[in-house]
Amino acid sequence: MKRLAKIPTSGSYPIGFRAGAKHCGVKKDPSIKDLAAIVSDRPCTGAGVFTSNAFKAAPVQVDQAILKSTKGHGFRAMVVNSGCANAVTGQGGIADAKAMMKVTDEVIGSSSESTFVMSTGVIGQRLPIDKILTGIKSLVPAIGGTHDDWLDCAKGIMTTDTFPKLVSASFEASGQKYNIAGMAKGAGMIHPNMATLLGGLFTDAPVAADALQSALKEAVNKSFNSISVDGDMSTNDTIVALANGAAGGPEITISSPDYPTFVAIMTELATDLAKLVVRDGEGATKFVQISVTGAASDAEAKTVASNISQSMLVKTALYGRDANWGRILCATGYSGVQIDPYKTSVSFIPTDGSKKLDLLVNGEPEAVDEARASEILEMHDLEIAVDLGLGSGSATFWTCDLSHEYVTINGDYRS
Repeated sequence: MKRLAKIPTSGSYPIGFRAGAKHCGVKKDPSIKDLAAIVSDRPCTGAGVFTSNAFKAAPVQVDQAILKSTKGHGFRAMVVNSGCANAVTGQGGIADAKAMMKVTDEVIGSSSESTFVMSTGVIGQRLPIDKILTGIKSLVPAIGGTHDDWLDCAKGIMTTDTFPKLVSASFEASGQKYNIAGMAKGAGMIHPNMATLLGGLFTDAPVAADALQSALKEAVNKSFNSISVDGDMSTNDTIVALANGAAGGPEITISSPDYPTFVAIMTELATDLAKLVVRDGEGATKFVQISVTGAASDAEAKTVASNISQSMLVKTALYGRDANWGRILCATGYSGVQIDPYKTSVSFIPTDGSKKLDLLVNGEPEAVDEARASEILEMHDLEIAVDLGLGSGSATFWTCDLSHEYVTINGDYRS
């Protein structure tokens, strides 16, 4: 896929935040950045959404504990290492995550626990913590607020990603202009809840802690919890948000009239990032939107969309450009939701604006034009539409195909 076209050349970055990355020695190649940080020049409200995997990585446990003890107040920074996940590393791993937090707090002059810590990479190995702590001490004073600084930061959190995932935007609330930026990493082990990835959203808007947590959770549910690359859920999934209020204006609370606007922009950026993760799926050659309508509820529609998106048979058929719509129906049928086979319809919808291709209409198979189906399946982007014909429930999922390259990448991940 045309991945490089997704790298921004400029951005609208929040006031009061600095970002950057460097190589500290976690990864062998000295030309690859493996340590990243974002720091606010003033205290922020903070929020986080984390993996539901039982084997939560050490930084996830530390972040959850800090978020609980601070009630979302007093945050200043996010620090991330790539190349080692610090997952399933026992109490030593917890101590390493806390050390990353403590040293970052010391360098930025914070007397309290104010740093979100993240790690990504190989599971079951201890961090080279001395290299990381030394790296933090030299990195944090050198970070800046330019576009290149933010882009470097996005590069510093990558593992098997082929490009940095960075988005930003400006928005207005109560006549005041604000900026928001987000970044994420992820290409494999992608599946809710959440998708396996690390990321953050940062804004100069003044947002109450409970409003920030609520907005982040809603945004994640509509974005990162609606993607799948390979059906595997990581131990390290973390998305955080920081709001420093540096742009001024009235505080955005859950009851304020600006809250829906803030949720909308958070969801927009989170969705953009989630789509970039799918586009960068390990070995992927296609970006596929799964649209389910006519379900008895939105929840049931999401279940069907999720099933289709993680079906290995559907994904391999997409890679092979095989219009085997029976596999789509199969994944729909075992979803466990209300289904009437005689009301179900399936279509391929091309993204070039040309006519859709109906495969099944109200349970009756169409005489499929195989040449037309191949044309659509040759496209990098396409949509699979499933109408259950039962109600008003709907959901959208984003996924990719499964190629030989995926096996190659994951067959030698540690080498």
